[in-house]
Amino acid sequence: MRSGKLRVAVIGAGAAGLCAARHVLARGGSFSPPTVFELSERVGGTWVYEERVGKDQRGRTVHSSMYRDLRTNIPKEVMAFPDFPFEKRLPSFVHHSEVRRYLEQYCQQYRLREHIQFGTSVESVKPVATEKGWRGLAWDVTTSDVTGTKDTTTERFDAVMVCNGHFFDPYIPPIPGLENFKGTLMHSHDYRCPEPFAGQSVLLLGAGLSGLDIAQELSAVTRPVTLSHSQPPLRSPLPRGMLEAPGVQRVRGDGALELGDGSLVRPDVFMFCTGYKFTFPFLEPGELGLQLRSHMVSPLYKHLLHTAFPSLSIVGLCRAICPFPHFHCQTQFALSVLDGSFTLPSREQMDREVDTEIRRLLDSGVPLRHVLKLDAEQWDYNDHLAALGNFPALPPYWRSLYQANKEFRATDLMNYKRYSYQVLSDTDWSVERHPH
Repeated sequence: MRSGKLRVAVIGAGAAGLCAARHVLARGGSFSPPTVFELSERVGGTWVYEERVGKDQRGRTVHSSMYRDLRTNIPKEVMAFPDFPFEKRLPSFVHHSEVRRYLEQYCQQYRLREHIQFGTSVESVKPVATEKGWRGLAWDVTTSDVTGTKDTTTERFDAVMVCNGHFFDPYIPPIPGLENFKGTLMHSHDYRCPEPFAGQSVLLLGAGLSGLDIAQELSAVTRPVTLSHSQPPLRSPLPRGMLEAPGVQRVRGDGALELGDGSLVRPDVFMFCTGYKFTFPFLEPGELGLQLRSHMVSPLYKHLLHTAFPSLSIVGLCRAICPFPHFHCQTQFALSVLDGSFTLPSREQMDREVDTEIRRLLDSGVPLRHVLKLDAEQWDYNDHLAALGNFPALPPYWRSLYQANKEFRATDLMNYKRYSYQVLSDTDWSVERHPH
């Protein structure tokens, strides 16, 4: 049997990877200091703004989907890691550069930088049966240096926490006839600012948060801006020149977009705000028995641990969540499993639980692609992980403040980012609605 401390590899130094590294360090009795592999030269992941799209100045793929004027759509009071608040001087809705600065401060506070290997690409993560491993298993992680030598190195770890993010590989829905569109076709991943679109008509497909945000930005410089989607109509007043329309069904031979009500539109720009695919180029799904399909990854116990290889965790897959506190709960639960604070059920029981949960959602009308969309269920999920892993749950105000902001966003889209929140206690908070 193994003895000594567990070695954990963390893939990615964005918010989830930094959070994982911080909690590995906090459990020094059970774990060696983590090794964090980061492709770029900076911490922050998607929060590192890159003005270029496609390729950066070194010819590498730009992963960030950040746009120039983005401000958070969640107040900083509930966006923060619970043990590391944002500076009080900042407004409730902060510019993306402040989030990046916050992550750099988090990195500094918990002395994470010395454990990060920058400019390192993870090429493969392979399970290895060994008596010395955690529950008879270890992981060989092969990396290459992308900054110069291109040399590859293989190291052995007891556990791997995948924190590579999932806002970089655009999802384009299969719309019949898309090749017939005559104008500019793009994904919000490559949107940076509104000025280049002045004087053009733009149709955005998708009324998620990025679609709503970008449509508002564009409406200040060009008209019409059409938000095409299949959700119920928006409940908020909209800026002048911003219209709603049914979802795009197909593109006709002459390039016209046919909408759900049969009407035709011919925008200059057709922009997809349709989210992203999960991408793990360093994992062999066949070898691991991992299924990647339709915005779903399975079989994962608690949406996090591979049931056959529970020392492999994939952090942050869930959608419609408050990300940083979610990572805070997920990483601590994964570590509680590894250090023995929580004893996992058998693989068969875990698989059964995963299947039962997916079937429950499908039977209630949730499409497979939305199984990982937690939304209002995220708070019970976080509390559940805290109870199982025996770590402090999030204070109750987190849930009520987050839900209130969601309602304000739905009814006052143009102004909700001007609101100021103040946390008064573990249960209470106040909000000041600023005039337009």
